[in-house]
Amino acid sequence: MPISLKLTRPIAFFDLETTGVHVVTDRIVEISIYRVMPDGSSDSMTRLINPTIPIPPEVTAIHGIKDADVADAPTFAQLAPALDAFLKNCDLAGYNSNKFDIPMLIEEFLRCNIQFDIKKRRLVDVQNIFHKMEPRTLKAAYKFYCGKDLIGAHEAEADTKATYEILLSQVERYSQTEYEDRDGKKSMPIVNDIQALHDFSYNHNNADLVGHIGFNKQGKEIFNFGKYKNRVVEEVFNKEPQYYDWMMRADFPLSTKNVIQAIMLRGRNTGSFIFKE
Repeated sequence: MPISLKLTRPIAFFDLETTGVHVVTDRIVEISIYRVMPDGSSDSMTRLINPTIPIPPEVTAIHGIKDADVADAPTFAQLAPALDAFLKNCDLAGYNSNKFDIPMLIEEFLRCNIQFDIKKRRLVDVQNIFHKMEPRTLKAAYKFYCGKDLIGAHEAEADTKATYEILLSQVERYSQTEYEDRDGKKSMPIVNDIQALHDFSYNHNNADLVGHIGFNKQGKEIFNFGKYKNRVVEEVFNKEPQYYDWMMRADFPLSTKNVIQAIMLRGRNTGSFIFKE
């Protein structure tokens, strides 16, 4: 009997092609979404997007999209309301999506003043499952799990549908496989359940999407970079509020700035911060 996902709401498998890999300065040039419904039906949306900046030749060599291909395409700002509506109430899944695609997508939404909230969404990163079990690339993952060659790799639509097929195969393959949870305990995943897949594939040690801010063992936010690496963010901001000011002015993703802003506001509201006005 074919394996299926246990869905309580739609899940959207999506893939982005971009001008580069920098969340702050690069832009999306194509998005493809493959949405699967709890009843097993599915639909899709694939759109070229004018990034409003040049696509570097070395990037075009990877995904094949040139400036001329997107010259007459809508900008992300023009397409954002339709994308937001299409993804409404959807959990999100992709390949390397937690580290790249989701932060990039949210950054684009934030530039349009659309608060694309992921707090109540479950995020399933097929690459994280794959790397924990069988470290490979997407093309190798497709061959390994599905026994087929991936035709049209780095084409968004082909990649999203391949990612969906890989996840179904992972669910079938690992349904009886033990793994260690975050506490080092052996656990048997209910891998056709989206909550279990989210718990397994999501990096719970990150406070922000790209991993600039993490959590220590006490659950407090810490810096994962720079001169204050492994220091508690709230303590640093209290002693050196100008570091917060620098981060808010610097080239950090808006999603990261939202996290540190919330920490700063929390400190002000609880009275744990002492500021010199």
